Amino acid sequence: MKKLGTTTIVILAVIAVLVIWGISSYNGLVSKEEGVNTAWAQVENVYQRRADLIPNLVATVKGYAEHEKSTFEAVTAARANATGLKVENLSEEELAKFQQAQDALSQSLGRLIAIGEAYPDLKASENFKDLQAQLEGTENRITVERNKFNEVAKKYNTSVRKFPTSIFASLFGFEKKGYFTAAAGAENAPKVEF
Repeated sequence: MKKLGTTTIVILAVIAVLVIWGISSYNGLVSKEEGVNTAWAQVENVYQRRADLIPNLVATVKGYAEHEKSTFEAVTAARANATGLKVENLSEEELAKFQQAQDALSQSLGRLIAIGEAYPDLKASENFKDLQAQLEGTENRITVERNKFNEVAKKYNTSVRKFPTSIFASLFGFEKKGYFTAAAGAENAPKVEF
C-alpha cells in the first residue's frame, strides 16, 4: 500500500473543507428561500382573508345603499383583479404589480366604508360593524405579515449577495427576492379639512 504524501493529505483536506462548506452554503440558501416562500404564503393567506370578507361587506352595504352601484362594481372588479394576480418568483416587478392591485382594492374598500359612514342605519348595523372590525383587523394582519416577509426576504437577499455564498447562489439559480414598499404617494400626509 502506498503511503500518502503530506501534500496529498493537505489537498484532500482542503477539498473536503470546500465540499463541506459548499454543502452547508447550499443548504443554508435552500432553508432561507423556503423561509421566504413560507412568509409569502402567509402574506397571501391574509390577503385572501380580506378578499373573503369583501363579498359580505358589499352585500351588507348594498342593502342600505342600492344606488351606489358604481362603487360596488369597482370593489368587485378590484377584488377580482387582486385575487386573480399570481406572483411566481417574488421578483421586485411581480411584487410591485401585486401591491398595485392590492392598493387599488384598498382604495375601493375605502370608498365602500365611506358609503357606510353616510348611512346612519347601516353604521348602526351590528353586521356592518362586525365586518368593518374584521376588515380592520385583517388590514393590521396584512401589515404585520408584509413586515415579516420583508425581514425574511432581507436575510435571504443578504445571503444571496454575500461573498462567497454568492458564487453558489448564482451557480444554483438562487435569485434576489423583491420587497413590499410603501404605496405611491404614501410620503404625503392626507389632507384633513373640516
